[in-house]
Amino acid sequence: MSVLTSAEAVAAPPAVIRGRPGWARRLARTTNGRIGLVVLCLLAVASVVAATGVLPHSPAAQHPDQALQPPSGTYWLGTDQYGRDLFARVLAGLQLSLQISVVAVLISTLVGGLAGIGAGFVRGWLEAVVLRCTDILFAVPSVLFALAIVTALGHGWLNSAIAVGIVYVPIFVRVVRGPVLALREADFILAGRGLGFSTWRLLGGHVLPNVAGVVIVQVTLALAWAFLTEASLSFLGLGPPAPSASLGKMVGDATSLAAGAWWTLAGPAVTIVLAVIGLNLLGDALRDAFDPSSGT
Repeated sequence: MSVLTSAEAVAAPPAVIRGRPGWARRLARTTNGRIGLVVLCLLAVASVVAATGVLPHSPAAQHPDQALQPPSGTYWLGTDQYGRDLFARVLAGLQLSLQISVVAVLISTLVGGLAGIGAGFVRGWLEAVVLRCTDILFAVPSVLFALAIVTALGHGWLNSAIAVGIVYVPIFVRVVRGPVLALREADFILAGRGLGFSTWRLLGGHVLPNVAGVVIVQVTLALAWAFLTEASLSFLGLGPPAPSASLGKMVGDATSLAAGAWWTLAGPAVTIVLAVIGLNLLGDALRDAFDPSSGT
């Protein structure tokens, strides 16, 4: 039993690599981190409110006699050309956009992360195939590629999530493969191999914990990109079909109304901007918090 314990100790990665104590405290100390966390909490609360239907008006209910009403105590963000409450529609659209973004990033993380780990740790023919596939995906503009996938699969929130998820797979492959290549030749991995540890044991016990920080940062940044890509697809008319509320579609519909009814554009546009900025700030703060060279 003592021999096995010693072997485990030899193969264990250094504590400073496995996890840096206090990263959450460093995150909360930075301005970017605080702003990002506040925005993330607001997005989560708004999504829960929209999902539970606790809204003053239905996002799909039309009231033609109330069309293009400016913001007021009854309609906080005004109404659109069909008399629908823009506040309710913005919250519903935010919930749908976050739902699509989370599913898309989950697909990217699983597929791209596993492919990156395989390419960096196993190498050989697997690495060659993965890198050639990522080169092909990188050669196609992301929005154009997503447009092609949605056109082939059809409209719907899940198809949009699949399209956006596939687009960002190669980014996760590149982000994960680099650290795995370095870890592959680390002393504790070589010691584990010398002690007869299986590949699955090395991956699960030592490689995955050491790339977790990189993946968390990339997930946060990818959420912002996925959110913006989904809004772009909806703006072009390839997002979830009506009567679903979509922020990008709302911006597209408001472009012809903004001159006389600015509020129809302001609500969804400002929501998109704040969500993307907040998620980007959180990603930057997480990157600094996990950075071993950071002195903050």
